[in-house]
Amino acid sequence: MAAAEGCEEMSGNGELVESSAMEAPEVPAPPLPEMTEENGSAAVVPEAPVGPDPASFSMQPAAVDEEGELPADFERLWKAAHDNPQDFTSWTDLLQYCEQEGHVTSSRRALEAFLVRYPLCYGYWKKFADLERRVGLNDKAEEVCIQGLQAIPLSVDLWIHYINLLLGTLDMNLPESPKRIRSVFEDAVAAAGLDFHSDRLWDLYVEWEKEQGNMKNATAVLDRVLRVPTQLYNTHYDKFKEHLNNHEPKEVLSPEEYEELRELCRQSQKAERAEQSQEEEKERPPGEEEPATPEGTDTEELMQKIREQVLLRRDKVYQDNEGEVRKRWHFEDAVSLSFCDSLLLQGDYTDPNQAITEESEVMAPPQEPSEDTIAAQDDHRVRILFERCLIACALYEEFWSRYIQYLEAQSVDEARAVYKRACEIHLAYKPNIHMHWATFEERHGDLTEARRVLEALEKKLPGLAVVRIRRAALERRAGQLDQSEALLREGVAESKEKPTLHAFYSIKLARLLLKLGRDPSSARGVLQEALEISPDNDKLHMNLLELEVSGDPWASASAVQECVTRALAAPLEPHTKILFSQRGLQFAEDYSNSIQSVLSVYEEHQKLLKELGGTKREAENGDEDPEKLSKTDDGSAVSAQVPPTMPHVPITTPPPPVMGADMSAQTGYGGYSSWYQQPQYGSYGYQNTWNYNQGYYPPS
Repeated sequence: MAAAEGCEEMSGNGELVESSAMEAPEVPAPPLPEMTEENGSAAVVPEAPVGPDPASFSMQPAAVDEEGELPADFERLWKAAHDNPQDFTSWTDLLQYCEQEGHVTSSRRALEAFLVRYPLCYGYWKKFADLERRVGLNDKAEEVCIQGLQAIPLSVDLWIHYINLLLGTLDMNLPESPKRIRSVFEDAVAAAGLDFHSDRLWDLYVEWEKEQGNMKNATAVLDRVLRVPTQLYNTHYDKFKEHLNNHEPKEVLSPEEYEELRELCRQSQKAERAEQSQEEEKERPPGEEEPATPEGTDTEELMQKIREQVLLRRDKVYQDNEGEVRKRWHFEDAVSLSFCDSLLLQGDYTDPNQAITEESEVMAPPQEPSEDTIAAQDDHRVRILFERCLIACALYEEFWSRYIQYLEAQSVDEARAVYKRACEIHLAYKPNIHMHWATFEERHGDLTEARRVLEALEKKLPGLAVVRIRRAALERRAGQLDQSEALLREGVAESKEKPTLHAFYSIKLARLLLKLGRDPSSARGVLQEALEISPDNDKLHMNLLELEVSGDPWASASAVQECVTRALAAPLEPHTKILFSQRGLQFAEDYSNSIQSVLSVYEEHQKLLKELGGTKREAENGDEDPEKLSKTDDGSAVSAQVPPTMPHVPITTPPPPVMGADMSAQTGYGGYSSWYQQPQYGSYGYQNTWNYNQGYYPPS
């Protein structure tokens, strides 16, 4: 299953065609979350990174070229990438060429443009930072890392790269340097510490604290990671034991815990000694005194007892965490977080939706916090899992939609921010989710933003019929009928080179004018103008006929017959002409005030049947087989050439639908829904407009 983001483009006939490409929007910068009690030092549950305004993220402008002319093939590869910015291969060819040439300015320029379009490619953020560091721009390298972490805060590799950059560039002799490193470590474990593969980050944090001589801080970090379900959870417990055994308890435990355990162990030791003394006193010779033990002395035996108590407490935490790992293991074992390094997802993969559901159901913190704390921690875990899922599945609308659905129940602003990330970065050429976004904004009362979303989508994908219809419907619901009419008229004017699409817009406009504008004259004019362009479009003929039929039957009799005459003279299919003639006959039978006029229309209908080779007599007996009617009850044949003594009174089909009625519910020939359903006219998908896969471009 391809993960490369498809760009729905338009073919020459106005239909959508899929291309294996990706988007080219601005990149948002999701804020780094705060620390949780579970994986950070503060007991504040953070907001999941949902991304701020994309305008807040921007690459620094390219430096002035100080290396002379650009490499020979740079402009060619640059043009190829920008002519088709959704082609990932063109970008990688450009980046590889710049790297081979070793040209700093061209490499910087290519990386800046590339990362705006592909912010989840953490490997290229690392390359960019290394490029700036090689030329001595350490501050710029740091800025690149920060921007990358804003785009993909769950990247353990990028956090480690950033920390190593700081360790290699900061002067650790300055008092503020260790504080800054520790602060970055805290940001890192807050943002990515819950990742199942975050073990390297935690290990780096612990080792750094040890190198600084802060054994108590190292113990605190190990205590925190013991509560996090990670892939190498058992190695963290082993390292905790090693850390405890290699140092005195007083050096690694907090003062409060050490004093508590020391007092507990001393009381236990005193009780044991008292019991032992009683036994020894019985065996001691008379006059011999008990050897004195110095008060306040911490013996090695006491230290070992303290270690045992420490491990006894941690063992409960470890067992609980192991249970959490088991619940997740079969999901995590199948999850792939690759994005740019492997743009094609494998066909068999675990459904992240199932993993997210499981995550929300199985979480139970090892301690006994309040229900609010549990709910907050569970929410944070679910958000983190959604974000992890989107790293590999950023090109799939279903995962964004489910994430938004989860967030909307808690915060409309957070859901809006995720819509912004999805539509302006990763799914810039997927109209379905854009229209969902517009509906979301309209549902929450922000019509201005809904209009902006649809207008931006139409500019990006011009000519997409469903977007224009959505815009017109939005204005109609807002009470702006003039604006709705203007949008449809604009669609009619712009689609004259595509007759079928032109007919579609014309019918939409005519229905608006007739039903809401109460202006049958203008509606008639729209349909008549469309017929001049598409005289062979039976839908236009039928809608014009229904418009006339829906009017005053006394005043519209001539107009109805004129519609029928026009349809019979048009290059339509024979069976279609028969239907139009039958409609004219039906109208005459229902509303004519003269039997002569009815018989006149009937005779014309019979002539048409003979001319077109018809063998059925629908006007007389509906859809019955004429062969059955040509036989008597005893089965003997009756000559079909013998005319009846008297003209047979026509029995027509059920009354036709009128344009003033709900034509979408009709199933006959004139049913409006058939416009979208009959394959020869393409599928506009109007009956299921949310299903983008059905397509919205009628062929021309």
